[in-house]
Order: sequence, then C-alpha cells, then structure tokens
Amino acid sequence: MLDWYCKKFHQLSTTELYAIIKARQDVFVIEQQCIYPDLDGLDHDCWHLFALATKEHSQTNDDCTIAAYLRILPPGLHYPQAAFGRVLTTSSARGLGAGKQLVHKAIEKIHAEYPSQEIKISAQLYLQDFYQSFGFKQISEIYDEDEIDHIDMLIQAK
Repeated sequence: MLDWYCKKFHQLSTTELYAIIKARQDVFVIEQQCIYPDLDGLDHDCWHLFALATKEHSQTNDDCTIAAYLRILPPGLHYPQAAFGRVLTTSSARGLGAGKQLVHKAIEKIHAEYPSQEIKISAQLYLQDFYQSFGFKQISEIYDEDEIDHIDMLIQAK
C-alpha cells in the first residue's frame, strides 16, 4: 500500500526532504551511475509528488520511505510548458504499478494547477513506450544526457 502526497517545497518536512534527496541519490547517482548536480536550484519552485510505503511494505523501520517520486515544474521554470522530472521508483516499489500511478497523478496535478498547458518532459529513451501510453509524443531527436539516451516528449494542451 502506498500513501500519496503532493507538496510545495516549503510544505515538506525535513524528514520528507531528506527521504526525497536520498531516493534521488540512490536511483540516479548510485544505480544509474550518473554524476550530475541533482540539487539544481529548481526544487524551491516545484511541486513534489511522492508515495511513501506503508510500514508493512517498507524494507526499513523508517516512517518516511519513498517508493515513488517526481517533481512538477511550473510553466516557465525550465521549459515554456509545464513539466515534470526526476521521475523514479525505488527498487522495493518496482513492478507494483507505482510508476504508472505516479505519472497519472502528475498529469492530473498539472492539469489542475496549470489548465490548458502542454506538458514537456525529457525522457530516457528506453521509457518512450511507457510515456507514449499516457499520450506523450516524441518531439526531438535522441540526445545524450549524462551518458543516457534521452528524447523530449510532449502532451498537447487540452
């Protein structure tokens, strides 16, 4: 069972923020072996959408174990369109549908907060079919980002 939250940066507790940063580090820096500046100065202006694993599904005794996470960037912060990024599911949550729930909830939140906005993402190439299942279309050629092939994808405004 997952408990879902969507909070602005200033609403995050220090425990939640620590858990988010740890999850991002574990997935992107350690698992994917990407050395990059994760703390890029954009988090303060983003919505942070995340799922916490309930105690019975957590592999730790911690009250704040991230199962899935992404940040929602308002229009104009990174792209002219609304966006989301830093999309992850932790190893303990993979295969449980958390990633699909995460993206679905992100799209819903963006449509609620920024009506009539397109949504642009930079997607790892191997996830192209996954994002296409939500209505995203490829809008760029393949490019290298941190030694991983990426493409830009877009959902048109409603």
